[in-house]
Amino acid sequence: MKRKLLIHVLIIALLITLCGCGEEVVEETNKDGLRKTTAGLNIEVDESSGSMSIERPKIGNTPMGDKDTWTVFVYLCGSDLESRIFFGGGMATDDIEEMCKASASDNVRFVIETGGCSFWHDDNIDSDVLGRFVVENGKLKSAGEAKQASMGKTSTLTKFLKWGIKNYPAEKMGVVFWDHGGGSLSGVCFDELEDEDSLGLREIDAAFLSLIESGELTDKFEFIGFDACLMGTVEAANILASYSDYMYGSEESEPGSGWDYKAIGNYLAKHPEADGAALGKEVCDSFQKQCEKSGDGKIVTMSVIDLSKMDPLLKKFNSFSQQIYQKSEDKDVLSAMVRNINSVDNFGGNNKADGYTNMVDLGGIISSCKKWSDKAEAAGSALDETVIYKVSGADHKKATGLSTYYPLRIEGSKELSIFESVCISPYYMSFVGRQGYGSVHGGNTEDYDDEEFYDGGIWEWLNSFLFDDETGEYEYDDEYEDEGGFWDFFDDHEDGAESELITFEEEPGMNSAGEYCFTLDDEGYCNTCDVMALVYNELEDGSYIELGETYDVNVDWDTGYVSDNFDGYWLSLPDGQNLATYIVDVTDDYVIYTSPILLNGEEINLRMRQYFDDGSVKVEGAWEGIDEYGASGRDIVKLRKGDKITPVYYCIDEDGEDLDEYEGEAYTITSEKGKPKIDYDYLYAGDYSYAFCITDIYGDEYVTDLVGFHLSKNGEVSFYED
Repeated sequence: MKRKLLIHVLIIALLITLCGCGEEVVEETNKDGLRKTTAGLNIEVDESSGSMSIERPKIGNTPMGDKDTWTVFVYLCGSDLESRIFFGGGMATDDIEEMCKASASDNVRFVIETGGCSFWHDDNIDSDVLGRFVVENGKLKSAGEAKQASMGKTSTLTKFLKWGIKNYPAEKMGVVFWDHGGGSLSGVCFDELEDEDSLGLREIDAAFLSLIESGELTDKFEFIGFDACLMGTVEAANILASYSDYMYGSEESEPGSGWDYKAIGNYLAKHPEADGAALGKEVCDSFQKQCEKSGDGKIVTMSVIDLSKMDPLLKKFNSFSQQIYQKSEDKDVLSAMVRNINSVDNFGGNNKADGYTNMVDLGGIISSCKKWSDKAEAAGSALDETVIYKVSGADHKKATGLSTYYPLRIEGSKELSIFESVCISPYYMSFVGRQGYGSVHGGNTEDYDDEEFYDGGIWEWLNSFLFDDETGEYEYDDEYEDEGGFWDFFDDHEDGAESELITFEEEPGMNSAGEYCFTLDDEGYCNTCDVMALVYNELEDGSYIELGETYDVNVDWDTGYVSDNFDGYWLSLPDGQNLATYIVDVTDDYVIYTSPILLNGEEINLRMRQYFDDGSVKVEGAWEGIDEYGASGRDIVKLRKGDKITPVYYCIDEDGEDLDEYEGEAYTITSEKGKPKIDYDYLYAGDYSYAFCITDIYGDEYVTDLVGFHLSKNGEVSFYED
């Protein structure tokens, strides 16, 4: 079925009813009596020429308040960031206190809605209602309350902004989304009272569209920002470009301290005439300074996006995407592209222990594919013009300011259908979709048909809304996302199945020099994206615990020859227990590891940084990773003296089937500074097992059979023949 036909059925189906002698056309309604309609942003791409046209909702330019006045609306979904007693709770309360400490000014106010939280550390905030507060001249005052509702619902956001604009208008207004974030797919503001219901990008779109429909908004917001993880995405910027002059957001997970609201309030009190660009620079600089003070400066990213430049960026990225999609029909080209993209900076972990966000640096993708597109330079220049200011720490020196979704590892069909609803180019969607199709169909993409995205040669932005005639408000119609539609094919994907695309000229085995090695054949080489090794320790019951992964392998990308290069070194706690280590990132100076542990009995991941020059290891803290709802852990928990660390290991049986996780012994931190000394030394002398893990260009893995090796007391590694 054509995608356009699906849209007709699900979105703008028309029922024709007879009334007297004439005919009346009535829009279809859903089960709740809401009209299905199209509205807002309209993007079309001509299939034959590739040209893109963009039409955005019209907003006037009439200020809604007195000159040099500012109102910053803070949609503050407290979630567990506030409610937790341990692991850094009370973060929302801390930020409200920062607002109150800012310089007094009659021209500046913060208007806050609180909710989505089971317990507030501030006794003035009630978790049973949506609280409304105003911070002005250093004082927090109640401004009423609203009935309890999910902060992950469009209507909750819409009602807050309508109320706020009516009662606290200003010449310049900003909106801050405060909470966990998860990137372009899972969105922001995860309400812990409502099964972690969150605001998706299209739900945010519907809320702002309602402000235009009702006439409340007569001028664009000066800025819309995310004090939340992973929301500095091109998909978010595209949607917000219809409603705001600037966007502030972080590509990476934000440290728990978040934005510095005292610095923001001070700046606006001193410079009420400032525009969103100037304020954005202050947001970035003060955020980075605060993170550096707390010891989290290396992971920082934050950008100011000039949303007036988004349309040129979309058009140039679309032209670039058209070329890489067409060129990558050649398997050799696709292979090279994917290897390049997989080396691009990505955000939010994207590994076995932390979980996957699949958010990858947009500029990195463009640059990594410039060999196959003469449109890459123009797309990169458009991105540079759109990102007018940014800061980044040592871990993200190459971050360009905006990320996008790329399927490092696809979790299911809904992931693809959600991305389709926000993707900025049909060609990029086709490129991503074909990767998913290849994963399911053993690399055979001949039957992948991107004609599904077009009707009459035109691709249209999936513009699906429900309209409530009584309230005058829009909601996003996510029926297509829930059904999966075209993307249902991915439900046939067998998670964890061995890739059939990795084939060998010489099968994995021992050579005459005593090396464990293999040689890929031409097809296997073309289908290979990455090679690392896994190390295991066998238990008495015959099961194996996974000590983690290592890049201690020799790979000759000219010949396809791969051999072991394991030196016997591993990371361990001071009591000698080895940690299960998984690679987060590798730079020129260091490698970042994550290791699953129990911290005082709670599941979390230890984050460590090992420097190449001297082998020293620094413990950064502990991070929760990506949860089942797609929310990124925000705070890097600082360890303290007396904390108990219990190593956790993935476990398999002799056939490679997953078993329950294995727990080590609890180690108590004795360091006064709460930073255990991680040893980097030889594993204990004895027998271990080793396997190569080969990732194909569609994100699936091939793990070779385990082979035993012996580590001597002096660190000599020798593999067994059988």
